[in-house]
Amino acid sequence: MDSGIGLLAAAAAVRRLHPGADLVLSSDPDTMPWGNAPEKVKGLALAAAEAAAAHRPDALIVACNTASVHALPALRARLEPELPVIGTVPAIKPAAATGGPVAIWATPATTGSPYQRGLIEEFAAGVSVTEVPCPGLADAVQEADEEAITRAIEAAAALTPPEVTTVVLGCTHYELVAERIRAAVRQRDAQPLVLLGSAEAVVAQALRRIRERDVVDADGPAENAYDPEDAEDTEGTLTVLLGGREAALPSAALTYAEGRLLAASDPLLKA
Repeated sequence: MDSGIGLLAAAAAVRRLHPGADLVLSSDPDTMPWGNAPEKVKGLALAAAEAAAAHRPDALIVACNTASVHALPALRARLEPELPVIGTVPAIKPAAATGGPVAIWATPATTGSPYQRGLIEEFAAGVSVTEVPCPGLADAVQEADEEAITRAIEAAAALTPPEVTTVVLGCTHYELVAERIRAAVRQRDAQPLVLLGSAEAVVAQALRRIRERDVVDADGPAENAYDPEDAEDTEGTLTVLLGGREAALPSAALTYAEGRLLAASDPLLKA
């Protein structure tokens, strides 16, 4: 779940790892951006999550940094333990492990927030970290507005110190334009730029949580335990929920490689 198509990166990671997995993508793009008001974000996130939960998934990935910041405890209180809920955390810890310097690209609401500053203090003490606000970038990616994407990336790149070696993509939408960000930030004769998103890590955590839930005792997994290898020879299904209603993938999603990968299993696009 996400406010919009930022969830494509995590969903595509699941599809690449386990082609037979059935996916439910729940978002509410009409309410974007969700902003930084905790009670508003909680309400919108709970609605998107409950729409997905009605399809009885094995796990719920909160593929949204804003929802993870403001709504994760409420989502877990509502849905766990029956449904494992996995949040998205900016990849600040692995970024700091590179030694830096590091730039964190995030929405203006997240940049400088106590949440992000706390992660920097906890995981990146002693590392040079620059917080880079990216106004308009998530909305531009959501609309697949090429000119707006270019302007927003160029503006953020101008705020990124030239010595930066690692960029944290602190919004799931940004992962859809990662290579454009790399091209904008790359410095001549510099070492290759490291871009760190959250999709792969959050998917790995989701699969761990599913397996942990299904192991009922020392004798092994329950009879209905999730085993991705069982589904490798089948084509996984795709259900898209927009504001809780079934729909086709938005046309903007097809602009991105992740969206095109998922579109192959969208029955409404095949019709």
